[in-house]
Amino acid sequence: MSGKNTKSRNTIQTQLRPGLQTAAPPSGEPPGSTKAQAIPDAAALKVELMTSLKEDIAEIIKKQLQETLGDSLSTIQLDLQTVKTQLANNKAATDATLAELKCTVGEVENALSECSDDIAVMKATISSLTANVAKLENKCEDLESRSRRNNIRIVGVPEGPGTCDTAAVSALLKEAFALEKEPLLDRSHRTLQPKPQPNERPRAIVCKLHYYSDCVDILRRARELRQIPLRGMTLSVFPDYTAKVARARAAFNEVRKLLRGIDGARYGLIHPARLRITFKGVEKDFISADEAKEYVQTLISG
Repeated sequence: MSGKNTKSRNTIQTQLRPGLQTAAPPSGEPPGSTKAQAIPDAAALKVELMTSLKEDIAEIIKKQLQETLGDSLSTIQLDLQTVKTQLANNKAATDATLAELKCTVGEVENALSECSDDIAVMKATISSLTANVAKLENKCEDLESRSRRNNIRIVGVPEGPGTCDTAAVSALLKEAFALEKEPLLDRSHRTLQPKPQPNERPRAIVCKLHYYSDCVDILRRARELRQIPLRGMTLSVFPDYTAKVARARAAFNEVRKLLRGIDGARYGLIHPARLRITFKGVEKDFISADEAKEYVQTLISG
């Protein structure tokens, strides 16, 4: 920079002292021509001075910035390099995790696909097993009902020793229904319930008749007589249904009470649990107590 300053000073001196280096104009030239030549030289000198000054100022500012920010720039560069390295490491870890997740998702999708197939097979199996269970339940219900077809239930016999023996029950049936002879019984016993207290209702007697014809005859007479007074007792005889059939038949009790108040309506329960209603020549069968009740309500309102 000192060289440039020297050059500038020399130039200035050269321009300021033209008389030292140039000869005097010829005596024949007018004095005004020398002054006209000096004006362009001053303008060029000004431009050169401004350019040199700008360069010197820029150089000074650059050196000052380098001296002031040199350490900071180095620190910033190191920090940037560290951040760059950390980002690269994080990206590598993220890529590895993403690849692992993709693998896991693929395994889960395969497992879900297998589970879906297994579930479809299980549904088909369960449907088949459910149908088989329902079929077996119906068969068991039918077998139990058939095993009870010769059974009757006698309600109203007080508890006491010897009251449920086959001989005593056979004689009781003969007397109650005015039979020609005592029916032959295979066995008889009280229902399987805890023995009641003396002031409680006695348990029913279940007896199995040897001949089905005797069972049918006694049940027919029982339907006609409903309640049989005998020896200070009031007896009732019913078929011995299974628990499922008994519940299904009992569900129609409310409907039967409503039907008793309708003139001209005939009804009856058909084995195992189907209610048949006949009204004005129209016969309808119901296995649902709710549907039967709705129908009876229409008869009452109509």
